[in-house]
Amino acid sequence: MLKHVAEGVLVHVSEFIQSNSIVVQGRDGVLLIDPGITGDEMAALANDLRELGRPVAAGFSTHPDWDHVLWHPDFGDAPRYGTARCAASLQDLLSHADWEARVAEGLPPEYADEIPMDLLGLVTGLPAGATHIPWDGPTVRIIEHHAHAPGHAALLIEDRHVLVAGDMLSDMTAVFPTTPGSARRPRWIGCLMCTNGNFCGSLRGSRTRLPRRLGTGPSTDPATRQRPTRPAAPLRAAGRPRPGPPHPATW
Repeated sequence: MLKHVAEGVLVHVSEFIQSNSIVVQGRDGVLLIDPGITGDEMAALANDLRELGRPVAAGFSTHPDWDHVLWHPDFGDAPRYGTARCAASLQDLLSHADWEARVAEGLPPEYADEIPMDLLGLVTGLPAGATHIPWDGPTVRIIEHHAHAPGHAALLIEDRHVLVAGDMLSDMTAVFPTTPGSARRPRWIGCLMCTNGNFCGSLRGSRTRLPRRLGTGPSTDPATRQRPTRPAAPLRAAGRPRPGPPHPATW
């Protein structure tokens, strides 16, 4: 079920770690960001879009982790974008004959059979330094930075004051504030003041505070990065960090 979070911006929340698929309505279709997670969930999302009369005009993956580069045939053959570094990371993964086995190692066992990999990672890299997504809809600014995963990009839907954080505000997964070899302060921090509190990350609600859990030392391989943490209990309220110590990034 799609939840309205701002004018022309809707979110589908997966049962799996409350991961968000973001829908931005454009002139003749929608921009679909980080769709997931199971085949049935994506088919339901595609059906919701059909009922709205809104085909998918373009897709975008905020970073190359497996759960952000999924796709479903019912979304159609719209172009799927990512940053140049994100696409390069995925191309490297898919160049290996055993890439499916590599990805399978990082899947949660109870969902592994439900996650379709036929269209995983087929992302076109935008030119290096691209600042906006090319599509016929609201201006979506690309804020590429050196945190969480190679080629990670937060997206700022400027007129709607919505920041799509792509795990960078999650209290379900390790955030990884830098990638290996980089000690730069993530640019996404400066974007938070532009959003009026509207964040779309991997949280159940659309509003949250900065996470308390910052992981370190992520792998650069999207197939072998640490799995997200299994939520031990529901959030107390949308946007409220769960109390207690962080959970280990294992199943």
